[in-house]
Amino acid sequence: MKGSSMSNEIAQEPAIAAKDEAPAGIGRKKFALDRFVIFGAFVVLFILFSVVAKNFFTMRNVLTLALQTSTVTLMGIGVTFTIITGGIDLSIGSVIALTGTVAVIAANAGMPIWLSMVMGLVSGIICGFLNGIMVTGLRIPPFIATLGMMMVARGFVLTITNAMSKPAPDAFGHLGNDTLFRLSSKFPGIGYPVFIMIAVAIVFGFFLRKTRIGRYTYAVGSNEEASRLSGIKVSRIKVIAYSISGFCAALAGIILASRMVTSQPNGGISYELNAIAASVIGGTSLMGGIGTVAGAVVGSFIIGVLGVGLTMSGASFFVQQIAIGLVVIGSVSIDQIRYKKK
Repeated sequence: MKGSSMSNEIAQEPAIAAKDEAPAGIGRKKFALDRFVIFGAFVVLFILFSVVAKNFFTMRNVLTLALQTSTVTLMGIGVTFTIITGGIDLSIGSVIALTGTVAVIAANAGMPIWLSMVMGLVSGIICGFLNGIMVTGLRIPPFIATLGMMMVARGFVLTITNAMSKPAPDAFGHLGNDTLFRLSSKFPGIGYPVFIMIAVAIVFGFFLRKTRIGRYTYAVGSNEEASRLSGIKVSRIKVIAYSISGFCAALAGIILASRMVTSQPNGGISYELNAIAASVIGGTSLMGGIGTVAGAVVGSFIIGVLGVGLTMSGASFFVQQIAIGLVVIGSVSIDQIRYKKK
């Protein structure tokens, strides 16, 4: 009877983790409060820079902020899946360079624009899939596996392009530069990347919270061994998580290439740091098992508001890096304190 009771508890653990979006030991009210604090921090920053920086709170600037932040948000959403499983993805920046370049090369070869972009997405998913295989099949630590992929992907894209940027067809730039609902000079319209960001956030937010794979993702990060004993295919969940990260990085890479209307084999350097920062600031725990898509979105906008607000206030790029770094350190410190208390 006792053994049967323990088995039932283990089998129920994934559902509990998904429902609370946190492992056992962190109450639902406490977790909701953490998310409220994160959103409150974003609101406070936005109000602060609206007062301090001239022209910060204008429709044009808000739309520009959303457009500039869209790619960081996409990357942050993707890496959130890997961090929730207890892993990490350091290959994001290189995958961005690779996928954008693949799409541009395909478009220049005469492929339809939409098909060339699909080629870029597929290449990103393959990179993520290979990351997952290395982590699960070869048992390589996520840090080392994705670090290796970062170097391989970067070296490959530099080799096939000889480190030279290539212009893309004009039609390739529509995705990154066209807008909808353009009304006037004061309201220049909402860029396609913003709509893509919103769609991805809704789809993957639903996927993470409401589907079986999403619940299992939390369970794996909360307690991998208990998940394995309860019958969850841990390796499959991790491969899916890394594939999602590759897909989101590829989407960001194609958007960036479309905005520039050129390939960027040297682009995306250190972008993985912004992605991880957005996820961590948004409440994702580096210990695994905790995190939300909504948090990653808010975290990326906190980074965006800091960058744009400090720039409009006259601060240098170096000061921006210091500010963002301090915010990341503070977020991780809070996460560590919460973990020790649990």
